[in-house]
Amino acid sequence: MIEIEVQNETHQTQSTLKFLVVPRIGEGIRLLEPDGLWASYDVLDVWYQRAEYGDVWIPFMHVRQTPTEKDYGAVLRPGVVPAEVG
Repeated sequence: MIEIEVQNETHQTQSTLKFLVVPRIGEGIRLLEPDGLWASYDVLDVWYQRAEYGDVWIPFMHVRQTPTEKDYGAVLRPGVVPAEVG
C-alpha cells in the first residue's frame, strides 16, 4: 500500500489515503464525501517530495470533484450560454 497525501480543492481539505498504485493526472477516483456519500474526483496534479528521513519520496496529489454533465460553466468560456439553457 502506498500512502498519498491528497489535497482536495473542492472541499479545501487535506488527508492521507492508501492506494495500491499512484493515480495518474487526468484519471478519476472515487472518494468519500463529508456527508458520507461517494463522489467522483479528477486527479489534477501528482508530485513527489523527499521525506525528512532517508532516501524516501512521498507522493502528493491534487483532486477536484468531477463536474456533472449539466455543469456547463466548468467547460465553457465565460459569457457562453448553451442552447438548451438559454
